[in-house]
Amino acid sequence: MSRGQTARNPCIGRGGRIAFLGKSQMEIQIGSRTAPTDLVRRAISSLSLLAALVTLAAALMAQDVQQSSASSNAALSHPTQTQDPSSISQQEVESQPGTTSSRHGSFVIAPLPISSPALGTGMVPILGYIFTLQKQDKESSPSVIGAAGLATDNGSRGFGAFSDLFLGRDTYRITVLYVRGNLNYDFYGIGVANGGGGKKFPLEQTGQVFRAEISRRLGWQFFLGGRYWDGSSEIVPRGSATGEPPSDLSLHTALRGLGLHLKRETAPNRFYPTTGTLLEFTSDFFSHALGSKYSFQSYRFTFNKYGSLSDNQVLAYNLFVCATAGEPPFYSNCIYGTNNELRGYTAGQYLDRYMFATQLEYRLSLPWRLGLVGFGGVGQVVPGGSQLFRSSNFLPGGGGGVRFQLSKKYHVNLRTDFARGKDTWTWSMGVGEAF
Repeated sequence: MSRGQTARNPCIGRGGRIAFLGKSQMEIQIGSRTAPTDLVRRAISSLSLLAALVTLAAALMAQDVQQSSASSNAALSHPTQTQDPSSISQQEVESQPGTTSSRHGSFVIAPLPISSPALGTGMVPILGYIFTLQKQDKESSPSVIGAAGLATDNGSRGFGAFSDLFLGRDTYRITVLYVRGNLNYDFYGIGVANGGGGKKFPLEQTGQVFRAEISRRLGWQFFLGGRYWDGSSEIVPRGSATGEPPSDLSLHTALRGLGLHLKRETAPNRFYPTTGTLLEFTSDFFSHALGSKYSFQSYRFTFNKYGSLSDNQVLAYNLFVCATAGEPPFYSNCIYGTNNELRGYTAGQYLDRYMFATQLEYRLSLPWRLGLVGFGGVGQVVPGGSQLFRSSNFLPGGGGGVRFQLSKKYHVNLRTDFARGKDTWTWSMGVGEAF
């Protein structure tokens, strides 16, 4: 979960995924094995599509909600440094704590708590089913279907259904998601000046979103896919305001678009990468010709690099770049502070057309399942490329944290981070590393 000194606000996820408005950074591992842990992360990521009501062009897991979000296929695709995904047998899946076995697969039920500056405190119940789509296929990861809900004390409600299917000896991946609900959050305005002004306009956004994606392995561990977005929402005022309202207020908005998703990941263990890289690029195109109210383009690029300094020391680097072109609604701009880009900032306080964030993290593993991290970075949100790298626009952040190893087999850490930004601080918890 994430707590800060700023008011509630929205956030947008990386990679064209929709990230929950102020989604909790908290994810609960319900066992030390791979499959159910990953299911929880997938469910959080799928639930994060609720942010399409406010971030359709921008993506919960999530996990973040990926982060992930992230975080899709985290354990199922790369369970350990030595274990191939095809070696995860159905018996192993069925033996996970928190699962219920059936003849063809396993059910997972997980009530997850959520505490967020944007959405308040509440619960995210999750129901999932893990199974092998083709029994003769020994190379593809297990497939997952499921549903998740949301209920918080600030009145936000939501429901989502999702499926991740792996087939053709890990040649094809199919993802389908549908989310419907309402989210209550605060709007600060566009740009660094508005974000630092402290004025806000409370909003309620109601709507739904559907996304379907198909990707294929190209070689060299690259996957390339196409996807389709279809969503609608309506934004209305909520409570007293000290700031200016967005231009989208009281409008019924339909957003429809097509996109591309390119990804390459070589880290052998995505829960605790010690070597390898992550390269991910998404582009989404929303057009009047497709029935969208707004015509704009959204681009996201992520690069992570991991290196081992010794058996118990890792140095991790992260770069994230975001750009939005055309005439997007306010919630489809680049939003600072989401998916730990960067820690120390409440997601949504700073948003604009362009954004970059880069950070370095030192990770130290200690005896008794403990660990320490130190991190620092800098980034910007700007309205145009001509204002990049101006000193007045820089948003630095840094801090440290403690780790506790939940699973020795897969090195899955429970993390707690304290971070300081330019004018805010945050405390966050989660399962898995920040990037």
